[in-house]
Amino acid sequence: MIVMRAMDKTMTCAEFQDALPELFESQSDLTGHEHLKSCENCAALVRDLEYIASQARLLLPIHDPSPAVWNNIQQAIRHEKPEPPAPAARK
Repeated sequence: MIVMRAMDKTMTCAEFQDALPELFESQSDLTGHEHLKSCENCAALVRDLEYIASQARLLLPIHDPSPAVWNNIQQAIRHEKPEPPAPAARK
């Protein structure tokens, strides 16, 4: 796990951006992060990434398909006729 230096104002953009994936995974609140207070480029990047993540969540299905869908798929697979074997090659 990356140890964040939350109070370290000398964190570089590269260090902050290296830590971003883990910060997003942990769903940390980045609004008070010291680096973002002093770096508009990284603050804009975080805003953009948060917007993209929120829009991506809208694309996910709200629920899994019903069991009937999976049953229909299984039945269709069982009822498929196997292809006849290819004729043996003559030597």
